[in-house]
Amino acid sequence: MIRYVLPLAYKQATLEMVGGKGISLSKLLTAGIPVPDGFNVTTSSYQIFVEKNHIQPHINKLLDGIDFNNTSQLEDVSTQIGILFHNGEMPEEVSASIKISYAGLGNIAVAIRSSATLEDLHDASFAGQQETYLNIQGENEVLAAVKRCWASLWTARAIAYRVKKDIKQEVVALAVVVQKLVFSDASGVMFTLNPINGRRGEMIINAAWGLGEAVVSSLVTPDTIVVDKNLERIVSYEAANKERMTVRTSDGTEEILVPERLRKKHALSWNQVMQLTQLGKKIEKDYQMPMDVEWALEKDKLYIVQARPITVLPPEWVLPEKGVIYTKGSLAEHLPNPVTPLFATFGLEIVNRASALLWVDMFGKSAKKLMPENGAYTIINGYVYLSAKSKPLLIAVKSFSPQSLRRVLTNSVTRWEAARKEFEFVIKQWEKKLLYKLNSHQIMEGIQTVFYASCIYFTRIQLTLPAASISETLFTKLFRRTARRIGMTDTSVFLFGFDTIALQAEKNLWSLSEWVKQNSTLNLYLKNNPSRKIAEDFMSSVMPTEVLQDVWIEWKNRINQYFKDFGCTAYEFDFAYSTPQEALTPTLESIKTFLEGKGESPFLRQFTFEKRRKQAEEKILEHMGSARKKLFLKLLHWAQETVPMRENAIYLMGMGHPLIRRMFQEISERFIRGGAISHLDDIYWLTKSELEALIEQVDKNMSLSHMSGIIPARKAEFQKYLGYVSPSKLPEKNKKTISHLSRKDGKIVLMGIGTSAGIVTAPACVLNSPEDFEKFQPGSVLVAVTTTPAWTPLFASASAIVTDIGGPLSHSSIVAREYGIPAVMATRTATRKIQSGQMIMVDGSMGTVTFNE
Repeated sequence: MIRYVLPLAYKQATLEMVGGKGISLSKLLTAGIPVPDGFNVTTSSYQIFVEKNHIQPHINKLLDGIDFNNTSQLEDVSTQIGILFHNGEMPEEVSASIKISYAGLGNIAVAIRSSATLEDLHDASFAGQQETYLNIQGENEVLAAVKRCWASLWTARAIAYRVKKDIKQEVVALAVVVQKLVFSDASGVMFTLNPINGRRGEMIINAAWGLGEAVVSSLVTPDTIVVDKNLERIVSYEAANKERMTVRTSDGTEEILVPERLRKKHALSWNQVMQLTQLGKKIEKDYQMPMDVEWALEKDKLYIVQARPITVLPPEWVLPEKGVIYTKGSLAEHLPNPVTPLFATFGLEIVNRASALLWVDMFGKSAKKLMPENGAYTIINGYVYLSAKSKPLLIAVKSFSPQSLRRVLTNSVTRWEAARKEFEFVIKQWEKKLLYKLNSHQIMEGIQTVFYASCIYFTRIQLTLPAASISETLFTKLFRRTARRIGMTDTSVFLFGFDTIALQAEKNLWSLSEWVKQNSTLNLYLKNNPSRKIAEDFMSSVMPTEVLQDVWIEWKNRINQYFKDFGCTAYEFDFAYSTPQEALTPTLESIKTFLEGKGESPFLRQFTFEKRRKQAEEKILEHMGSARKKLFLKLLHWAQETVPMRENAIYLMGMGHPLIRRMFQEISERFIRGGAISHLDDIYWLTKSELEALIEQVDKNMSLSHMSGIIPARKAEFQKYLGYVSPSKLPEKNKKTISHLSRKDGKIVLMGIGTSAGIVTAPACVLNSPEDFEKFQPGSVLVAVTTTPAWTPLFASASAIVTDIGGPLSHSSIVAREYGIPAVMATRTATRKIQSGQMIMVDGSMGTVTFNE
């Protein structure tokens, strides 16, 4: 017998019959959780409606051959499917069953919610994919709302989500939950773990006035309550300014302004928070997993209206050692992504060895009191953190003693040049060696030597970079007021236009593009082909037929010379990442941008800044007395000498990476020949001990251990880590973490540090690595975890910069100010929250990034 309608409390209900939401409510009722009364319209009702109105064949035809990545196509198809459902006739047996069950509720106002068969599962929540309709009253209105729910199975976002999850479109079906509408005085959501920091012992409750729609639709910033669920005590209660609320009207719902007296008042009392906590603990225990729960409060009675598993569990950021502070500073800032197994077990060991010398140099005998057991750098959930025992007074005394300051601030440029020459010497010594003549142990020795030199270079520049930061800060602080009096709003004009290595590289690419314009066949070829195709042709022994042979040879020679002069750098300090010499597409994209006239001439930009700088110097000197003028010139020359040094020093951090990558490649090729691995880059997914064992086997002509089988799991774990939002500091405080993101007027507002003024609204382009450079569209907002000097060519065509980490003196900030585009740093989550193509507003003065959810 076909059941078209079932009571919510029907214990034999299955997922296939009532969908995820229906089965969840049935489970809650069975466990004694207070759930509003109601019934399920089963999937059988949906199926007979679709069958009798011949809808599925039309859907299949509409979906056949469309581009599922094309939003406008999906929206158009979705609209056409919606019309099919609207015009479809409800079968008599279905409508009669619904009318009888609705009458049994007393013909009252109800909430009607979609309940898909693939919804609220432990690995795919489908949250927000289908529709909910509130305050529906009258049997005809209920029937119409049920049809609208059925149609919402075919919204553009629901179709796209199923494609992403590789779920066949023809197997889905939809049930509908019809429930008594709770006339909520307050409502909200509850997570039975802390989704911000992953702490399993904490719950977070969001609460606002009125119906819950304002909270789940982000129309209001709710109160945020953090609860210690084991001790059942409130850790913190942040009362938001709740400006709007959803209320019931005669024909639905509407958003109204909250009365002034209630806006900052707590939406929940202590007793109500404790009741919710107890309900949350019971639900979590019954489901045996963390849950996302929607609740409503009516006349001091709490109801649970929905509960679903939290499908993506945030990590718990467990500290490796007590009494230690972990930050994303120093070298960790140049390792913004999770690190590969080889860097974690081999590279970081060398980093810590070099860092230990720096600490002794900086802190003397006190280094032991500050250094954690794991070393200066450690890994938490795949991410590298700088760590130190929490003795801030000792660090301050040692770091800011007159002797330490004098050593750090004097002769910084000379000391940097000496460090660079020593680093270059090591690289040149190993570049002379023919790798194929060395055994694997010898090549490994070379890798260790060159990477250790990289780390020593980094520790050496740590004692030179502060001079640049302090000189700029002092100069700005002392002369900002004078500059403003004569109409200068930004003192950074005094520090722009210098010939850094990054600028020299950009000028080289500009000159190369100007040469290309003089060769029509090459110019046309570069404009008409994507960068990946050009890169493939470049690496091939067969030249493209549309370009003259002598021009192609000259083109390759010029590109190779560019990499010889400027390719000795790295996008990221983990040596598993390709260098500019290997990843040709970013360089080619920069050239194509110049060819298409979308990038400003770096020569003209430098000339303009030099002119402005000299004019500014002359102007400000006219308004100074002789004593102050002397101080001004001394600080100005110091800043102008050290600030370019900072950019050059960081640019060369990865100078050894191209050689290290070639040496790893030589070893990797030997592993592939022996059957140990399948691809060149597989070597980076091995651990140090596994690598050393294979090297031993290769050099002794033994059969190699097969390692390919373990690599997919490690790559999957890396992808899991990549989805985490790594806190900038551990341990972190709840208040600081929660306040980093807010909602206003239905929009998400990410708060960071404004480091370059201006306001721009433009589509975002999220770049996770240099491999994504070819996706960048001129005029887009560049969104990245961080950037290094090797990213500079992109700034010429970006409208604004947004990063997860960084500060006013980071590379991204400095270059953004020089290019005159807005920049917001330290948003923490921009690369996770923002989608490429999404319109965002970047306010570099306020330090905010605003966009629709």
